[in-house]
Amino acid sequence: MPGLQHDSLIPLYHQLKEVLISTISEGDWKPGDKIASENQLMEQYGISRNTVKKAIEDLVKEGVLYRVQGKGTYVAKQKLEQPLTGFYSFSKVLKEKGMNPSDIIVEVKEVEPCKEVQQALVLEKKEKVIVLKRIRCANDEPIILEESFLPKKVVDDIERLKEVGTVSLYDLLEREFQVFVTRAKEAFEPILLEEEASQLLQTEKGFPALLLERTAYDLNGVPIEFCRSIVRGDRCRFYTELI
Repeated sequence: MPGLQHDSLIPLYHQLKEVLISTISEGDWKPGDKIASENQLMEQYGISRNTVKKAIEDLVKEGVLYRVQGKGTYVAKQKLEQPLTGFYSFSKVLKEKGMNPSDIIVEVKEVEPCKEVQQALVLEKKEKVIVLKRIRCANDEPIILEESFLPKKVVDDIERLKEVGTVSLYDLLEREFQVFVTRAKEAFEPILLEEEASQLLQTEKGFPALLLERTAYDLNGVPIEFCRSIVRGDRCRFYTELI
């Protein structure tokens, strides 16, 4: 690993971050590998423990590294990237990366919608919805906890929705219910995982995540799905290209 420039205007902790990131990107440290200890880094670069701690803490927050209590610091798995430039498919993103997508159906049931869902789907007061709750996985690792709310008048066969996982939800809507999703709007918000979500996503309570809320529309501009997704912050990131 290259050395640090102690007379540079760039803070030493930031220089160390760049060195660690470079070591990972060049393949010297791979996902799951334990990195050098704080003492080793202090001795190698002639820097203080606080400088080492700051660099490592930043990389842990950014999802590049993760800590195991009493064992050390390790290289995290690469984040899954999804674009914000149009419709994206979680399954397609995984397949392009050579990973195996799968869904775990938590529940499918008929419910009375809360006010937020009712307004998003423009429903009358007595109208009900079908909620499809599932865990979206990459190579059997839970990544997203997702709830889709669909008007019962549009999706009147709960059993058909249980096929989601073997086929995408939107493909199923087209094939079985002649509903074609043509556009959607999404909102993003950082959150901390609560107890239920942390258990289903196999992470700790209070873990950073991203809340995505999407309303999808059919050919006539009628809302046919309100979806609430909780995405693990350590495993996913979204990006867009500005022109």
